[in-house]
Amino acid sequence: MRRLPPFDEAIASAALVLMTLIPLVEIALRPLHGKGIANAPLLVQHLGLALAMSGAVLAERGGHLTALGNGFATARNPTLRALSAAFARGCAAILCGMLALASWRFVASEMDAGRELAYGLPVWTVQALMPAGFLILGARLGSRCASRLPLRIAAGLLTTAAGVAFAGHFDGAELPLAPFAIALLLALLAGAPIFAVLGGLALALFWSEGQPLASVPLSHYQITVNPSLPALPLFTLAGLVFARGGAARRLGALFTACFGGGATGTAIAAAMLCSFFTAFTGGSGVTILALGGLLLPLLTDAGLPERRGISLVTSASALGVLLAPSVPLIMYAIIARVPINTMFLAGIVPALVMVVFLLIVGGYLRNDGAPAGRPRADLRSALAAAWTARWEILAPLVAIGSLVSGLATPTESAALTAAYAILTQAVAHRELDWPTLRRCLADCAQVIGGVMVILGMALALTNYLVDAGIPDAAVEWVQQALPNRFAFLLALNLFLFAAGALMEIYAAIVVLVPLLLPVATSYGIDPVHFGVIFLAVMEMGFLCPPAGMNIFFASAMFARPIREVAVSVLPALLAIFLGALAISWLPWLATGLPALAGKL
Repeated sequence: MRRLPPFDEAIASAALVLMTLIPLVEIALRPLHGKGIANAPLLVQHLGLALAMSGAVLAERGGHLTALGNGFATARNPTLRALSAAFARGCAAILCGMLALASWRFVASEMDAGRELAYGLPVWTVQALMPAGFLILGARLGSRCASRLPLRIAAGLLTTAAGVAFAGHFDGAELPLAPFAIALLLALLAGAPIFAVLGGLALALFWSEGQPLASVPLSHYQITVNPSLPALPLFTLAGLVFARGGAARRLGALFTACFGGGATGTAIAAAMLCSFFTAFTGGSGVTILALGGLLLPLLTDAGLPERRGISLVTSASALGVLLAPSVPLIMYAIIARVPINTMFLAGIVPALVMVVFLLIVGGYLRNDGAPAGRPRADLRSALAAAWTARWEILAPLVAIGSLVSGLATPTESAALTAAYAILTQAVAHRELDWPTLRRCLADCAQVIGGVMVILGMALALTNYLVDAGIPDAAVEWVQQALPNRFAFLLALNLFLFAAGALMEIYAAIVVLVPLLLPVATSYGIDPVHFGVIFLAVMEMGFLCPPAGMNIFFASAMFARPIREVAVSVLPALLAIFLGALAISWLPWLATGLPALAGKL
């Protein structure tokens, strides 16, 4: 049995494979028969729900559920550490029990509706993965409150059951909000997963208004079956497949040949490569782990001090957020209801602007006595390197070209890209075998599952705020306080910088965009322009603790203290902030290319 994959990994991997194959079959059958698989888009969307829940369970097993911090995990007193961890996990388990009952109430209502997904399959059979997933998450989190097996089993069952009983007893009652909110804050500070705290807060807010439990899982269901959402895991899978092979090495050779091997050329090549790689992998942390060991020796050999090289790799890895097919870029398009291909075009010029600001203002182009005789840019070497990396170079054309041309939907474009990555790395380069592909599927499921439970709970919280009229009140208040558009843009940049340092980027997109976008449009700011500003400033959040995960990845990758890495990226923070201000005050940088494409 130990040789068999765990059930959560098996379900998540099967969902990913089917999410890739079904759109490809649709593309193949459409010209031949005019139609393909019955209700194929709905099937793929509900496979996203299966991936979200099984991936979240897999993320918990791997210790990758996002938390604000480790609570008192670094405290010197072992008793304090143990109590903090037990409190955080116990609270999370209770909250998962509450979410499980809320999800079951939602599924029960869908049973009465009798809707079918495809081929006679009832929709509720897939929706039932929500209560099952939350029950398993609760049991696993609760079991971590103890060390011995019998106590672990008892703790997991009792804490989850307590959450179910609490939610069942108070469903429909108007509970006081303050005590619940204080308990949630303490759990968050102690290290409880963000999704559980957001879900608990959403439940508390709906409860305070006497709303039914099912309001929260309804929001989770809505976002996980969003028509554009399957593009997220599929593009992420493609990036992870490229990252597992020799794509980083081939692209590194290409960029070095194009920009030269001196200090300036190597710094430019490193910044461009990190940005490009982050756009495809969907995570700047993955870029640091995949490219850090390759780029740091190149930068130090070219004459950059080691500390500046670490700073460049750490900060440049945050800049791919604006480049297609970045996951946050797609996520913003979904939340703001902006065409994905428009956001893809809108991010190109601002991404280049951010790289230029990083290199110049950040001081990475300074030559501190670099050794003479370094190789310069060479056309022949660049062409040879381009031929070697031809499959990786064509990947953006597959991803963006199929979407912008209208030949494929966002989901079909993502499926094409994932299949292209797997085939080229397995057949053309022979670097992808089954164990490696299995790890890519599992890693993708963990990333997407951990993100999706946060997004679902955050959307429930956002829906409450929208129903309460908070965006309209915010528009009125901000317009009174900041009558000038430029003053608003400056305040927006400062606020997003603080939010990026405290919030995980996906939660920030779901929670803040519905609140801030109406305010921005009231000042005449285009939603596309606002999205580029939002993501550009959020790039700074990757470099600021406690949510700035690039600092922690770089510390682990380069074996340097967190404080040292954090200090080294301070010039980069200033550079990114100034670049974001430039993009804010020059809207044509974001809207020019989409407008030009619209005229063609």
